[in-house]
Amino acid sequence: MDIGTTGIWSPELRLHPDHVEIHEAAAELDQQGWGALWIPGLGGGDILGDAERLLRATENAAVVTGVLSIWRHAAEDMAAGHARLGREYGHRLLLGLGVSDAAAAERAGGTYRPLAALNTYLDALDRHTDPVPADERLIAAMGPKLTELAGRRSAGTHPFLVTPDFTATARAVLGAAPLLAPYQAVVVDRDPSRARTTARRFLAPFIGMGHYANSLLRQGFTEDDLAHGGSDRLIDAVVAWGDLDAIDKRVNAHLDAGATHVALHAISAEEGLPRAQWQALAPLAR
Repeated sequence: MDIGTTGIWSPELRLHPDHVEIHEAAAELDQQGWGALWIPGLGGGDILGDAERLLRATENAAVVTGVLSIWRHAAEDMAAGHARLGREYGHRLLLGLGVSDAAAAERAGGTYRPLAALNTYLDALDRHTDPVPADERLIAAMGPKLTELAGRRSAGTHPFLVTPDFTATARAVLGAAPLLAPYQAVVVDRDPSRARTTARRFLAPFIGMGHYANSLLRQGFTEDDLAHGGSDRLIDAVVAWGDLDAIDKRVNAHLDAGATHVALHAISAEEGLPRAQWQALAPLAR
């Protein structure tokens, strides 16, 4: 599946209460030429219904779940839904899968063994009457074992809160062919203090989660960097802020490090769909 080189990652495309405005915004993003529209898994819910809303609004962009938790969505339901949407809208839905954390597994009555659980889930997708092809699913992977699995059993991987150095490391594990599509938070604001405040407000809860914190520590950050919502050093490393040239530089850093696609999350201090930020970023659509 071709998802282009850049895409838009947006919780608002799932959560905004006005579905008509979501439809209009998705159509506009499609016309701008973004290769993919990414929606997060969040706490579960009707993610395929939310994906269908975007598929209905667009003609060319892929729609990617980035990512749904295997503990909250049964493989059988996802395979059946993926097949139905493929028949109705063409092969534009890419299922992004994640193993979440131990708490999510416990709530689902499972045991948190990420590799085993993900392999079992992929086996179920393969055995379904309408199996999900490997090139129409991908895996959220932060460590080498899951990254290797992603390269073997899916289109590739979608890592969250990572630097271009991480991208280079992941590419070395994946090999040349698989998709490598890092999430990249962006703030379209040239004021350092304001941009970092905006970024910190969104990212602080994620930095406090154990699996993301451990990933950032493995990337070379310290406990001090993780404190108080993230140090300036950490924010500057995982968030691209500034003008269009500064954000484009970060996108190209990921691409030069081996990414095949970069999913841009426009973080705004304002409520609602960040349509002004998306318009400012439109020259990066490709």
